[in-house]
Amino acid sequence: MTQRIDYFQQSPELSKKLIQLGALLQESTIETHVRELVEIRASQLNGCAFCVDMHVKMAKIHGERELRLHHVAIWRESTLFSPRERAALAWAEVLTNIPAEGVPDDIYDSVRAEYSDKELSDLTFLVGIINSWNRLNVAFRTAPGSADKAFGLDKAGLE
Repeated sequence: MTQRIDYFQQSPELSKKLIQLGALLQESTIETHVRELVEIRASQLNGCAFCVDMHVKMAKIHGERELRLHHVAIWRESTLFSPRERAALAWAEVLTNIPAEGVPDDIYDSVRAEYSDKELSDLTFLVGIINSWNRLNVAFRTAPGSADKAFGLDKAGLE
């Protein structure tokens, strides 16, 4: 397998700005567990092993139940998610894989019913940011777990 570059080392200022942008979302009124579910789902759709690994561990550290983590991939069939969480997951999916016709009204209406204008805007930025991270980590094949100690993810108790 071809050795890939370390994008953080090659573009440190851009990487730091993306981190700063993501940190601003920590001040959002969108609940931490909803943000983490969205990050996991977008990362699953994008095939980003590093980000799925990271966000599952973060969710676990923040108290997310393991069964719900397993059900993120099947959220439509699962009974474990609230209408607010379902709307966020649908929004994450449609913005991660934007259909040729754009965002359908039914998905927009469902997320709009659950989120304020500010929250919807923040949620949309969240999806954009995680998709950016996914693209970087997929492109450069960042190894899952390679930043666990740096981010304190070794405390998740998952191996």
